[in-house]
Amino acid sequence: MHCLWCDAAIIPSVSWETLIFLSEPSELCPSCEETLAFLQGERCSKCSRLSKTDPCPDCREWDKGVNAEDPLVWNHSVFTYNEAMKAMMARWKYRGDYCLGRAFRKYYRQEFGETFSFLPKETSVVPIPLSDERLQERGFNQAEMLASFVPLATRDILTRTHRDKQAKKTRQERLEADNPFNLTERIENPVILADDIYTTGTTLRNAASVLKKQGCPAVYAYTLIRG
Repeated sequence: MHCLWCDAAIIPSVSWETLIFLSEPSELCPSCEETLAFLQGERCSKCSRLSKTDPCPDCREWDKGVNAEDPLVWNHSVFTYNEAMKAMMARWKYRGDYCLGRAFRKYYRQEFGETFSFLPKETSVVPIPLSDERLQERGFNQAEMLASFVPLATRDILTRTHRDKQAKKTRQERLEADNPFNLTERIENPVILADDIYTTGTTLRNAASVLKKQGCPAVYAYTLIRG
């Protein structure tokens, strides 16, 4: 077995935990695993931003500009967007290294169980879609891969109109953009939106808004990274 990031050989450790609980091994070597930074400490209960105030300044600003009820109950993220994660995301998303996504499976799956166990088993995971143009460019949708890591039914019921890359837009431009999502079928059970990164929250709230308008009772978000 080799590290998915640096290709170093990984020698699986054997302990009572791995023998009794059959814990999932990491697909990163210990050195690469240590470069990732889990979100730890006080965080905003709404968006997972590390913050000593709750809600955080981002969410207070969002609430000022929203005339109706926020369609997103809350977002939970696993990692911070440090330099190591930025490098991994660049290779995974933009340079087509599909297999690298497996490096996040253990952590995404584990924290999912700790965070969303209160939801009913009828809850569905809905990955944030890419536009057809973006999907052709990248070759795969990273949100779909993340959704496949969790033990709930995945439903691809959102479509997305092509827009300029979000990374090229300012925060204000993202907030003011038209909603690019459409729903292909109604869903009347709670939904968890799966995506790679929460930045301003606009993408997730746009998707949540479409779902809520068509009868979804509650929409949560589960993201790998809090940007």
